[in-house]
Amino acid sequence: MDFQVTGRGLDKRWPDGSQHFLDQEEAEEAEDRQLLEPQAWSTYMERRAALREFLTSELSPQLLRHHHAHVELLQRCSFHIQMLPEHLALGDQKPPLLPHTIFQLVDPCKFQRMKKVGAAQARIQLLLLGDLLEQLDHGRAALDTLLESPDPQPFLAGWALVEQRLAGLSAVMDNFLAMMVPGRLHMKHRLVSDVDATKLPHIQLLLSTKMPVMFDRKESVAHQDWATLRWFVTIQPAAPEQFELRFKLLDPRTQQECLQRGIVPVATCTFEIHHLLPDRVYKFTIKRVKSYTLVYEPWQDSLTLHTKPRPPEGPAPSLLGKPGHP
Repeated sequence: MDFQVTGRGLDKRWPDGSQHFLDQEEAEEAEDRQLLEPQAWSTYMERRAALREFLTSELSPQLLRHHHAHVELLQRCSFHIQMLPEHLALGDQKPPLLPHTIFQLVDPCKFQRMKKVGAAQARIQLLLLGDLLEQLDHGRAALDTLLESPDPQPFLAGWALVEQRLAGLSAVMDNFLAMMVPGRLHMKHRLVSDVDATKLPHIQLLLSTKMPVMFDRKESVAHQDWATLRWFVTIQPAAPEQFELRFKLLDPRTQQECLQRGIVPVATCTFEIHHLLPDRVYKFTIKRVKSYTLVYEPWQDSLTLHTKPRPPEGPAPSLLGKPGHP
């Protein structure tokens, strides 16, 4: 019987004389198995499978892409203060105060200070979300490299460090998910002045978000001297909203053309702007009208449209009129 193994086990001859070549991964696995004791090999394979399962279920590329998209959406949202009563005073049988009623009792100066606190908290939240997501990306890349490495030592003698890394990434993910939802604002002083505290429920301040206002780029069209603009909000609000539409001519050539700009308050999600110049480029922006509860608005959508040129003029009519028949 002719049976021969040469080199790294890649050249094997069987009785029929044919040669079978293993692919690189199988060859490396076969060699590693020869170098390890059976118990060590079993432990090595179990831990590789556990790491692969973690990457598939807890830190998959699809999940990270989903989180990236969510953070990008949150970076386009506007942040608002939501004010609600925590509970009624003991023995008070009156119904809870409505939020708009509470605003009438709040000290305006103290509320403005709380809006600055809310804006700072929103900025910090967005920065931390970006930092945590970057840690998850780098952690996923490092674990991918470890899984592709032929070295079995990290899965044996160095497995405790790998477990620490997995636990650390799980904690980062937990913090990331907890921070995705805007939280409560902490007050150092009472916001209400000159009101009997026994009849007023405690007030809690929350940061809430509103979905961004975005142009409908398919339905927004520029014509020769006018433009039709449409926009939408991903989640329709419960109450009608007011919007602020801005437009301006880019690269004006004269002082008169510098006046080709304006701000238009709009109560619907569509508007037509007339008296534009033909064959010119205009920039349009859309956002909500600034409200009393707005604390932070890092982004607003913009759209650039090019108006159509005037149609070419026909040839000048002949002074002699139409040619006659011969």
